[in-house]
Amino acid sequence: MTFADDAITWYEANARDLPWRQPDTTPWGVLVSEVMLQQTPVVRVEPAWRSWMTRWPTPAALADDPVSEAIRMWGRLGYPRRAMRLHACAVAIVERHDGRVPDDLDQLLALPGVGTYTGRAVATFAYGQRHPVVDTNVRRVVCRAVEGKPDAGPATTPADLVAMEELLPDDVGRAAKASIAFMELGAIVCTARSPKCVDCPFCQTCAWRATGESLPEGPSRKPQRYAGTDRQVRGLILEVLRHTTGPVPRQRLDLVWNDEVQRARALAGLIDDGLVELIGENSFALPGDSPRDEVQSL
Repeated sequence: MTFADDAITWYEANARDLPWRQPDTTPWGVLVSEVMLQQTPVVRVEPAWRSWMTRWPTPAALADDPVSEAIRMWGRLGYPRRAMRLHACAVAIVERHDGRVPDDLDQLLALPGVGTYTGRAVATFAYGQRHPVVDTNVRRVVCRAVEGKPDAGPATTPADLVAMEELLPDDVGRAAKASIAFMELGAIVCTARSPKCVDCPFCQTCAWRATGESLPEGPSRKPQRYAGTDRQVRGLILEVLRHTTGPVPRQRLDLVWNDEVQRARALAGLIDDGLVELIGENSFALPGDSPRDEVQSL
């Protein structure tokens, strides 16, 4: 039995029942899930994914709506530029591929907002191809089980892709299953701070366990603070605009945060990122919202 065989056997018995893993999930559904899952836990993504796919079951359906609707639908998932990238991706899929998510890796990587991980994930999980799919969870499993180290580095490197590809079976179908199995192991068993080693299929063969080395003290990554940051202020501003159609006067946005300097900086950042548009001299709206003749009253 290889690492991949053990991982697949474990996965078939223990995998979470997630909606984007169902046999009838389209490649578009897989793509949406992969974008939503970036830096966001499954428990928050699942209801958002269901709502998104109900409203926009195809790339063409999303492309027909303005980007402002994508930002609204994104709600409080965080990092709302992902909603803009998904919309741009949908438009590109319609324009370049007649509304069908491509199955070619190079074509996937050429789509707006689709990077090394997402492109390989869609090719593998939606189309059953053989590609190394490496995220934080996979890097941690490979680092511990194969390399004997307690933690992987902060970012995926070409060496990580090579290491993962060497673990994949030659059979294409099993290689795709192995990829999702390694990822699931890292997500629910071989976790960053509290690994459940007794539940791991690699318990007896894990190179890190064989060293007897403990995990380093403290978190492997410093948690990102949210309260009081520009990210929080940006979220408050977007919350107002998401619940409004048409321009909103600056005075209304001034109510969301007392610190004028920080509020102005957050608003400027949203404009620079394309998430907010300046309408006239002193009003703001989500991109793609049609301005009304008059600014809504306070």
